[in-house]
Amino acid sequence: MSGTELLARRFEEHRPHLRAVAYRMLGSLSEAEDAVQEAWLRLSRSDADAVENLGGWLTTVVGRVCLDMLRSRATRREDPLHDQDGQVRLPDPIVSAADGLDPEQEILLADSVGIALMVVLETLAPAERLAFVLHDLFAVPFDEIAPVLGRSAAATRQLASRGRRRVQGVVPPPDPDRARLRAVADAFLAAARDGDFDALVAVLDPEVVARSDGGALRPSLMRRGAAEVASQAITFARIAEVARPVLVNGLPGVVALAEGRALSVMAFTVRDGRIVALDILNDPERLARIDLSAVED
Repeated sequence: MSGTELLARRFEEHRPHLRAVAYRMLGSLSEAEDAVQEAWLRLSRSDADAVENLGGWLTTVVGRVCLDMLRSRATRREDPLHDQDGQVRLPDPIVSAADGLDPEQEILLADSVGIALMVVLETLAPAERLAFVLHDLFAVPFDEIAPVLGRSAAATRQLASRGRRRVQGVVPPPDPDRARLRAVADAFLAAARDGDFDALVAVLDPEVVARSDGGALRPSLMRRGAAEVASQAITFARIAEVARPVLVNGLPGVVALAEGRALSVMAFTVRDGRIVALDILNDPERLARIDLSAVED
């Protein structure tokens, strides 16, 4: 085996972890793959024999690549959940069968990185996101993150702390009882399918927020309040022929289909037995790129 082949094999051992880092940093599966590939190119051009901790070295390289990608994105509006055209944009969801994740998805979604967390990560400044993701989600020491940001370890710690406060203030801790979460999601689906407005309102938090990302072809919307969200859910349920339970980023969700094609992927955020957020991807172009094999017959 040549030196290049051996190095490639060592790199492949780290690829799942690097994809997980890049996905949390970018919220895009395709961009995450691009970042990992760039890390390989940088490794192949470096003196790999001089790298004592290859995993740590690759993690910081991917972090640096992702940081550059975040900074090069178009200037965001004041509300970071909107792109430059004012449309709601959600992170790429990872859809798996309702009965569990496959091994690759388990690595990608370690620590239950639900859509709610990914949405909040989208609101962080690039430096805050890097510091929080690498330290809090992957236990990279601050003195290793600091050179990537060109800041001191103390300043990097402050950036991570700001990111942590944003996350803790919005994202509820994951409920370890997945059966209870699924029961809430199933109650929502049953009420929407039956057109039962009162039952829907009962399962929704009074201040529930529903965000939909329709991309360039469909209007993207953000709705608030149980009554408005319940009304929209009943309307949409009349369009969808089938609603199948799945896991979306490791938590209960739904894929709606019509004529054998996915209309939407819906992720639920539940707190104290009620739905506090619905994140809905109904962009046909992005749905076509997402692996929905979990809902295929």
